[in-house]
Amino acid sequence: MKVTAKEITKKLFDSLWEQYIQRVSYAQNYADLVHEKGGKVVNDHIAIRTFNTHTGEQPEGIRAIKHILNCLEYTPASNYEFTKKKLKAVHFEHPDPMFPKIFVSQLEVDLLPNWAQNAIKETVQDTPYILSDRSIELLGLLKEEGELPRVAGEVLVADLAQYFRRPWKTPRKDDVLKINDVSQYAAWVLLHGNSINHFTAYINYQGVSDWPDLASTCAGLAGVGIPMKETVEGVKGSKLQQSATQAVKEEVEVKGDDGIEKISWTYAYYELAERGYIEENGKKKLFSGFLGEQARHLFDMTKTREN
Repeated sequence: MKVTAKEITKKLFDSLWEQYIQRVSYAQNYADLVHEKGGKVVNDHIAIRTFNTHTGEQPEGIRAIKHILNCLEYTPASNYEFTKKKLKAVHFEHPDPMFPKIFVSQLEVDLLPNWAQNAIKETVQDTPYILSDRSIELLGLLKEEGELPRVAGEVLVADLAQYFRRPWKTPRKDDVLKINDVSQYAAWVLLHGNSINHFTAYINYQGVSDWPDLASTCAGLAGVGIPMKETVEGVKGSKLQQSATQAVKEEVEVKGDDGIEKISWTYAYYELAERGYIEENGKKKLFSGFLGEQARHLFDMTKTREN
């Protein structure tokens, strides 16, 4: 019995979604409400953050994720640059448009002040590659043949799912706090590593009559007490509108003067996106890309007054 690359990819995303909603209560709240209203939860995209610097045995920056996506039938679709935030990004698409797009960004560490560069590089330089040799072999086989024996597929999904966490050593508390003043993105990645930064509800396929668009969905979520971003990015009828819940906070481990301690820090938010139609080669289709200014504002959803 064999499983296809598409089936393996779906199982991986299902596993990552389950991990994510355990940590992001607002996403679980959204899913429960949509199901109660007879709709369905479809995710538009998944976002992941990385450091573009030497990260031990793990590939650096976007390559840390790209080398896995390449074996799961994903291909790069568009590149983005956020000069003020010192970020670059690529979004990847699957041949099946109902599979979530993957938006992977990287911080150009060498553009930070020297002291911040040094602190990040010292933390991540000895990172182990947390995929097993067996999984690396299975990824290669999957890319070549497009399928795997069922048991091998299950082993691969389990190993890939645990890749999406912090792979490097516990960062120093002082480093996190100081770096946060320069780049809250950098502080977040130091603490959370490869963890999923957010999933995104695909409002176009939500199918809830009470919530026919992004604005009504955001109002509905706010109405039941879910803390929401105050504004919607983009205007009604444009090719992309986005908003989000506020980010949840977690107790995260850091290295203090007297050993390991915990501090409260933002983890992830749940994003919501509504896409408009564009014309391509004489045909109407939903816009599948991202808009730089909107994405720039949404990066800030992991920033809070406290940190």
